[in-house]
Amino acid sequence: MLKRVLIIALFSFFASTLQAKDLPDFTELVEKQGAAVVNVSTTQIVHNAQTFPGMPNLPEGDPFYEFFRRFAPQQAPHDQETQSLGSGFIISEDGYILTNAHVVDSAEKITVRLTDKREFKAKVIGADKRTDVALLKIEATGLPKITQGDANFLKVGEWVVAIGSPFGFDSSVTAGIVSAKGRSLPQENFVPFIQTDVAINPGNSGGPLFNMKGEVVGINSQIYSRSGGYMGLSFAIPIDVAMDVVKQLRATGKVTRGRIGVSIQEVTRELAESFGLTKLTGALISDVEKGGPADKAGIQPSDVILKFDGKVVNTSNDLPRLVAATRPGNKVGVQLWRKGETREVTVIVGEIASDVRVAQRGHKNGGNAAPTSESGERLGLELTELTAEQKAELQVDGGLLVVDAKGAAARAELRRDDVVLAINNVAVNSLEHFNDLLKQIPKGKNVALLVRHGDATSYVAIKLDEK
Repeated sequence: MLKRVLIIALFSFFASTLQAKDLPDFTELVEKQGAAVVNVSTTQIVHNAQTFPGMPNLPEGDPFYEFFRRFAPQQAPHDQETQSLGSGFIISEDGYILTNAHVVDSAEKITVRLTDKREFKAKVIGADKRTDVALLKIEATGLPKITQGDANFLKVGEWVVAIGSPFGFDSSVTAGIVSAKGRSLPQENFVPFIQTDVAINPGNSGGPLFNMKGEVVGINSQIYSRSGGYMGLSFAIPIDVAMDVVKQLRATGKVTRGRIGVSIQEVTRELAESFGLTKLTGALISDVEKGGPADKAGIQPSDVILKFDGKVVNTSNDLPRLVAATRPGNKVGVQLWRKGETREVTVIVGEIASDVRVAQRGHKNGGNAAPTSESGERLGLELTELTAEQKAELQVDGGLLVVDAKGAAARAELRRDDVVLAINNVAVNSLEHFNDLLKQIPKGKNVALLVRHGDATSYVAIKLDEK
């Protein structure tokens, strides 16, 4: 019995010793790189702000906030100062600093505080909201600077370290691992985010993410949270994306990006079957801007872009990044999947001047009534031909108006007043044409309909009734 106890004790000792040796040591990294991390504090002026004398400092979500707001005496609207905190890091000895664009957005005054407690007024050289990157400048020399790494060499599961000022606590160090790479977030089309489980909180924004070599591989930008605090999901902008923005901001104070003038959507399994694709890959073109770069290159709705400038488009999220990273005016080869075969076209990339939206092209139900048909009953659709007035408003030569949607069509979220423009890559120009195309599709197969709803156009996959 004693022998057994000794064996277990020795095993536990060696196991704990090996485990301790396997754990990373961040002390050297922090000592060498910590001085290059700065605190960024900003002051904004809120114009025509209303205040309530005697009201305690309560968050808007607090149940007593609404009580004081409604019943406390109000002062006349006036300008009010507000402060916010963030982080940043020095990228050059002469005072250039990287942070997030949202940290300095609308700031009247920006103060940078170093780890040695020196403070400097900073000016914004440029900011890019699409990538959430801002470049600041302070008047100083001989500053400690970070070493730039390469986010492309990061591996999922690798240890990473963040240094910043969460809730104003300067030089706070947190660590974790890379959870995923190339993450896409809603409304963030141009950044392949690095996802980590490093603890990030308000005030960490703009701070550096280090690998174990002490190289900066990203800028901590945002978290996913239901509470407003850290919940294990943090996202960083890859440093190569940020430095490309920096080069343009230093040169011109703004960022130029490429565009080709298309609307895209994900290739689902049902749509892939409809288009004859054997793999769920590429970006499906749902709409092409008339007269835009893609239109001039011959790219059409229902095309699937497989490669752009020689780079594989694995998902629809890849295409906006590849196009945006291309300099306007460049000629780029594009590989397409069209009607069961690959094709090559060349597109001259345009420039994003501002947030571009497809112009609204709503349709009216006025004018002479067109004949209706329930020929799409295998899809659960009742359709009617467009009038000449409706075609002019939509700027189309054909298409069918949805009068009613039920069954499979309703489940696919088609609705009254949608317009069916094409079926399985073929533009629809009449009810008779639609019927002929539908008859060629076997029972139980998926059919892809190009549908316009308001000003948005997208493909919808519907499985044909097997009866």
